[in-house]
Amino acid sequence: MRNHTMITEFILLGISDNSEHQVAIFTFLFITCVLSVTGHLTIIILTLTNCCLKNPTYYCLWNFSFLEITFTSVSIPRFLGVIITRVKTISYNNCLAELFFFISMGVSEFFLLTAMSYDRYVAICKPLHYTTIMNKKICALLIFSSWLGGFLTVFPPLMLILWLDFCASNVIDHFYCDYFPILQFSRSDIWLLEIGFHFAFVTLLFTLALVILSYMCIISTVLRIPSASQRKKAFSTCSAHMIVISISYGSCIFMYVKPSAKERASLTKGAAILSTSIAPILNSFIYTLRNQQVKQAFKNLVRKVVLSRNK
Repeated sequence: MRNHTMITEFILLGISDNSEHQVAIFTFLFITCVLSVTGHLTIIILTLTNCCLKNPTYYCLWNFSFLEITFTSVSIPRFLGVIITRVKTISYNNCLAELFFFISMGVSEFFLLTAMSYDRYVAICKPLHYTTIMNKKICALLIFSSWLGGFLTVFPPLMLILWLDFCASNVIDHFYCDYFPILQFSRSDIWLLEIGFHFAFVTLLFTLALVILSYMCIISTVLRIPSASQRKKAFSTCSAHMIVISISYGSCIFMYVKPSAKERASLTKGAAILSTSIAPILNSFIYTLRNQQVKQAFKNLVRKVVLSRNK
């Protein structure tokens, strides 16, 4: 790999060089990271230990929470360490590893959100056949396909990056490794790589189209329900998922709306912070505060902990 590149490390400029700004950034990112990990760990514990949360919906939910924890942990802890140590360099191999896990986990999330949309479609549009359609085998297959889809989407283009020739510049004006600035340093022909990353963006739009199709069917079915209270209940079961989809897809599309490596990357550091720190914490609170079963399971867990301590 080193025979094909002139650089062995990259310099990540971060968000700001101002010491006061860095203190505020560190405090903000540390708090959001801790809250995000805590919230999603709580969801995982509840769905794995509570007997009432053993259906496919919550099996997908704890996998989504695990993905969110991994996605947040890829870049934020390392960046917090950079602020403390003031060492802004990252090795070539570590940069590519961060790039792989960051994009792979993100793509897997979108596949999983699509699977969760299908789960909601079956639950509302075909309630009598839900247990037959969304059995354990199908659910496990959807989860596995989501993880595999994220891997296969990113791994081939990443292997091509290993064979690129880079120029002397290695300064990345960002706080994590992303493929836009890395490919800008290349002096090789990168048209094949651009096609690969274009495919990742097309995958994003394809999963979004499937999600929209699922919810069009859901809304059509709900509007035909004669009872207003039943319509409200049906919409409430999907509202949390719809909010999470809006946050996840919105931030990603904003960051990657111009996927050409030869022009200046359109993503901003603010949008990156939204997708890596703010969105995960919002997702954890949305799924807990807007889900009655999860809230009840959390109350039961707290009650058990308090009772065990009193004894």
